[in-house]
Amino acid sequence: MNTPIGIRTFDSHFECEPLIKPFGFKGNKITNVWQVAVLLESNEGDKKIGLSTQSVLWSDPRVFVEHSEYDGNELMYSITKYALDLVKGDSYIDPISLLEDIFEDIFSYAKKITGHRDLKKTFVLNALVGFDNAAWLLYASKHGINNFDEMIPPIYRQGLSEKHNRVVSIPVVGYGTSIDDIIQMAKKGFFIMKIKIGAPGTQVEMLEKDKEYLNAIHGAIGDLETPHLPSGKIPYYFDANGRYENKDMLMRFLDYAEKIGALNQIAVLEEPFSDEYQENVIDITDRGPRVAADESSHTDKDTLVRIEQGYNMIALKAIAKTLSMTLKIAQLAFAHKIPCFCADLTVNPILVDWNKCVAARLPSFSDFNSGLQETNGWQNYKNWEKMCSYHPIPSASWINTRDGFYKTDEDFFEKSGGIFHTSSHYEKIFQS
Repeated sequence: MNTPIGIRTFDSHFECEPLIKPFGFKGNKITNVWQVAVLLESNEGDKKIGLSTQSVLWSDPRVFVEHSEYDGNELMYSITKYALDLVKGDSYIDPISLLEDIFEDIFSYAKKITGHRDLKKTFVLNALVGFDNAAWLLYASKHGINNFDEMIPPIYRQGLSEKHNRVVSIPVVGYGTSIDDIIQMAKKGFFIMKIKIGAPGTQVEMLEKDKEYLNAIHGAIGDLETPHLPSGKIPYYFDANGRYENKDMLMRFLDYAEKIGALNQIAVLEEPFSDEYQENVIDITDRGPRVAADESSHTDKDTLVRIEQGYNMIALKAIAKTLSMTLKIAQLAFAHKIPCFCADLTVNPILVDWNKCVAARLPSFSDFNSGLQETNGWQNYKNWEKMCSYHPIPSASWINTRDGFYKTDEDFFEKSGGIFHTSSHYEKIFQS
């Protein structure tokens, strides 16, 4: 598959989707999410549309706080448009090599327009998701591929070699989510919940708020039973989004968890520290929880550093760091026997299935004989039902969660979650 794919023309659009209420994480809140659509046309006239959702706050919170929500999104979108201008008239063999060829140029541009010489690489990768997805779809079309397994280059297939018949659906519990809402999610069958900690305020204020929230959650659902785990207890999955400034503060949080009898139920601590915090975390994992890298695992090289520091779980984000980079990270993790799962970026229903294509193929680990995937768009978008109608196969059996799982049956794998099908909604955007 070394036939070059020439890029003749391109186009891009975005839609701003409001949230039901402000969604809090990383010590701040967002009120809407930009849905970016990228169209690439090959020299042969083949046209493909790739989608992305932008998250300035997740990608680099410094850029978020320096601008209005609109202006921050506009900055990220300008990076998408710069990438498109850069590749017009060029050709590529495969999307991974394309990303490798253009990334540093785009990264330099992004640092210039944001004013941050140390800009997070995730800021650029997030901007390139729609572009990368369109490049993959052109690549697949060029080679007569209509299946996700066949699209993955052979050297990256080991890390995505399973075919689970179900994927655990993980909702998010953001700042201010009521205890009643958490109880209702548990009653609906959700047995793993991603709980945002790292509350707004100083480090001392943050710790006290996090302890108070943990106490309330543990008191409400700590004794609830689940048939899906040997322990019979609902595990806690905490995401600090890099808010803890040092290990001492986190240990104090774990000390409190142990004091109230919650420590044994903490399964995952995701991104407790910023990526500037370069210390070993083995003394944390020795206490029981897995420590997962997310934002700080910008690239495969960054992921290797985290693994060497004792991080023993990786949150994959094909919908935030590009599928191309995700394949490299997943294969690296597999080689080091580090389990992975898929995290969300409050993405739209079509991107949920791009992520699901990865989650359903990840190797099993620990007590789970299934893939794991966070999805929270259904919780947060004001127009979620309407957005679901944009999916090319909206009534598919794998679209909705049932009893805490997505059903990834034979039909799901045969149709690759619908990612190779065209959405009429996004086609119409480019026809108008």
